[in-house]
Amino acid sequence: TNNHVTVGADQIVVALRDGRETLARVIGSDPETDLALLKVPLPKLAHARFAPPGHVQVGDVVLAIGNPFGVGQTVTQGIISATGRSGLALSTFESFLQTDAAINPGNSGGALVNIDGELIGINTALFSKTGGSQGIGFAIPTNMVRMVLTSLASGGRIIRPWIGAEGQGVTSDIAVSINMQRPVGVLINRIYPNGPSDRAGI
Repeated sequence: TNNHVTVGADQIVVALRDGRETLARVIGSDPETDLALLKVPLPKLAHARFAPPGHVQVGDVVLAIGNPFGVGQTVTQGIISATGRSGLALSTFESFLQTDAAINPGNSGGALVNIDGELIGINTALFSKTGGSQGIGFAIPTNMVRMVLTSLASGGRIIRPWIGAEGQGVTSDIAVSINMQRPVGVLINRIYPNGPSDRAGI
């Protein structure tokens, strides 16, 4: 689930589709990616399969599962509108799947699945001026989910790569100023002394 769903909670109750309910325990959380891992102490739990990595493409049909506004389990349908969406100031590390499947308050922590029922993301946020779905929802992709939750489950700390540099996407104006034919890539604008990029000679 999402860290913002569990943070500050005195108790977390998990309700299953078969009617069972139980208290869950937070095994670990990562505010930087807004993910949390829960332990559900019940037998014979069904589980979702992870979709093969790298198979999500713009235009893929997806289903968002959650409990919007507390009305009960709900499924909405849409497509993948974009992959690798960042710069949204929703969390520290962003590479979101964007979808037009209706995601509303209460969908957070729910599954985003493909048409084969395979998990491709964890619903986490929406862009809205009214608090309701505007067809711009975001999910944390499973490659990030798998890495974070594997670390949390093993009780270890989360180790993230760092290149020791800061950059910005190449805009049309930047491309013109440095005689590029089209705006692609990243412009490095800061190197941290003695960091990996500095040692590599960038």
